[in-house]
Amino acid sequence: MDVLYFLKERTGLIRHFYDAASAPMVETKRRIEAGEAPFHDPPFDDSGEPAHLSEWLRADVELELVGRAAVSMLSEALKQFFVNWERRTLAGDRPCQKAKPREFAGGFVAGYASCFGDAFGLDWTASPARLDVVEQVVLARNLSQHSDLVLDHVEHDSRTRSKYGRPFFIRPDELTFDDDNPNSFMSPSLHINRELLLEAIEQVEVLCTWVQDKIESCWHNRQMPS
Repeated sequence: MDVLYFLKERTGLIRHFYDAASAPMVETKRRIEAGEAPFHDPPFDDSGEPAHLSEWLRADVELELVGRAAVSMLSEALKQFFVNWERRTLAGDRPCQKAKPREFAGGFVAGYASCFGDAFGLDWTASPARLDVVEQVVLARNLSQHSDLVLDHVEHDSRTRSKYGRPFFIRPDELTFDDDNPNSFMSPSLHINRELLLEAIEQVEVLCTWVQDKIESCWHNRQMPS
């Protein structure tokens, strides 16, 4: 089985899912901002708030939910890529997790990087992918699973900010948030738009292509007769 082929089938699906699922919200926001029907004739409101603000905010929150769903699927696709190679090449039940419990405590990317580094001689510092982005895919997935019932947004935690300084999944208007101080009382929000999602998908594909090439080369050399 070509593991990379199925990984890219899944990432292609994630791209399509995001575009299809987000289209109604993108169009709603566009029509509100352009004053097009059915938002062209707002009712009288002396509150001073922009017309149809509640509809715009709802569409914005729904866009964030689509992004969180997409990044969660991307994280799981990456994990299954590693799991499939682990099953194909290493003996035993979850050998990587058993051999590297401390590394896996820091996340499955770090765990498999260490395990595959030992098993196949992979030097992950030589990877052409942006590992910081790949790691933050998993962190974003974890954060999105622990959102507050009351609050619509999810904030980056101090651990993410301490490790990465400026998080990858962040709103453009928060790029200079509090001078990147991880100890600040307030934190920038988790934000997954189309541009950031597509860049994250690309980095996952680049990493997985490199990992598969290295593992296949190592596996081929081991099976060559001496």
